Amino acid sequence: MKQRGMAWLLAALQLAPAAAGAVDVRGVRIVGEHLPPSSMMEGNTVVGRETVKVREIMARAGIAYSIELLPWKRAYAQALRETDTCIFSTTRTQEREARFRWIGPLNEAEWVLYGLAERHLTLRTLDDARGLVIGTVLGDARDDYLRQRGLSVAPVTQEWLNPQKLLLGRIDLWAVGMAVGSKPFLGKEWEGKVVPLLTFNRVQTYLACNKLLPEAQAAAMQRAAAAMRRDGSMAREQVR
Repeated sequence: MKQRGMAWLLAALQLAPAAAGAVDVRGVRIVGEHLPPSSMMEGNTVVGRETVKVREIMARAGIAYSIELLPWKRAYAQALRETDTCIFSTTRTQEREARFRWIGPLNEAEWVLYGLAERHLTLRTLDDARGLVIGTVLGDARDDYLRQRGLSVAPVTQEWLNPQKLLLGRIDLWAVGMAVGSKPFLGKEWEGKVVPLLTFNRVQTYLACNKLLPEAQAAAMQRAAAAMRRDGSMAREQVR
């Protein structure tokens, strides 16, 4: 009987730390999409201009995290559904405002319609794009924005498919989001063949976190983002 009592006590002592430490220590799961130069893979590591900013936010906040790239619609759905998940770089719109905790901003971006140089298209307003097919990403803010205004969109699951479709003549225009002043096509095979025709919106992008992410974590991340804006870290154009 005494041995059984001792065994029970040892088992209780082993379980006690687990019960007392029931707080989830897995950290925050961060998801994004393959969108060079902002986020991309280098070997087994996620790198890119916006990735650097997200990593620094988490380091300054002292929060453990993992980071991976997924198709945008899947990543967005996970951030909405999973309490420990954030997604970058996410355009902050009125429709999305109440869905997330917003950390940032990470950057200012322009939405630009691109077309083939050889077609010599001229766009002065979005109305000039009516009747043309615009390549977008399914579930993306640009896709929603253009749909709401009655324009014809042809969404894909991943951004890299759109330049191929444009070069093959399967779409007329490509709706691109880019950091203000950046040159996203530098060194690409389509550089010079694809030209900007119209900047149709200016937005800010954020790290968007599930609404149930603990307040303490969200506050620490926002303090880190604010400090980075003050010290100029958010303005860096790093790739790693």
